[in-house]
Amino acid sequence: MSAEQGALPAGRAGQDAVPAGDAEPPTSWIGRIRRRLEDDLPYEKLLPETQPAYVASWIYVFGVLTLAALGMIVVSGIVLAFEGPSWYHTSNVGHWFNSLHFWSVQLFFVFMLVHLVGKFSMAAWRGHRARTWITGMLAFLVSIVTGLTGYVLQTNFDSQWISFEAKDGLNAAGVGAWFNVANLGQVALVHVFLLPLIIGVIVAVHVVLVRLHGVVPPIDAAAVEQGRAAASVTAPATAEAAERGARHDQTASGGDVMPVHEHERTGGRHA
Repeated sequence: MSAEQGALPAGRAGQDAVPAGDAEPPTSWIGRIRRRLEDDLPYEKLLPETQPAYVASWIYVFGVLTLAALGMIVVSGIVLAFEGPSWYHTSNVGHWFNSLHFWSVQLFFVFMLVHLVGKFSMAAWRGHRARTWITGMLAFLVSIVTGLTGYVLQTNFDSQWISFEAKDGLNAAGVGAWFNVANLGQVALVHVFLLPLIIGVIVAVHVVLVRLHGVVPPIDAAAVEQGRAAASVTAPATAEAAERGARHDQTASGGDVMPVHEHERTGGRHA
């Protein structure tokens, strides 16, 4: 068979060709995860340039403030972990970093509480955002345990009293067999490595879910937007009707016709 006989017509070749967009589905779990991420999390959602107008409200600031406080906790905690208790108990610079870490934790909990209360009042689980709300609550609960281990790591009289009081409570709850807050080495490893890792993963998932579903709008946001849209539609018609009425009055009185805006500017006075 010659090359000319074996060649397909141009129309037939175009029909048999596989379109570039209809690629075969992935066969591995890595490919399926990549396809899912490409579909659900495009760059426009991960790094948006604009946000809805209601995000300018002060209640939406506390999520970012919580993340900022968490970043300060991590940075100051790394310094304290490398230098050790003998440094932050005796050095002036160590005292400063210890205080920075302590007050960052206080701000972290204040910001997170305001953030959670604000989102609870807005029913933040609306619009398929239940997982976003759950991850936020999990981060809060794990942070409480992290704060307890941090107080024990102060290695002073307060930490000694807190550890033994907490030990009795954990023993009563049946947890003391696996976690002993009076064991400084165990508490240090849990506080410095395990719990921050868990919080970091939960916070990362929480932020991705926020990007995926968007920030939750206020409960009355739909009604407000509908009211604004209706006002924008009726405002030109109202202005036009007012101008027609003014023209009719001017014509009936035999005077010159004056536009509405000119009539308002001169306060209704005619020359």
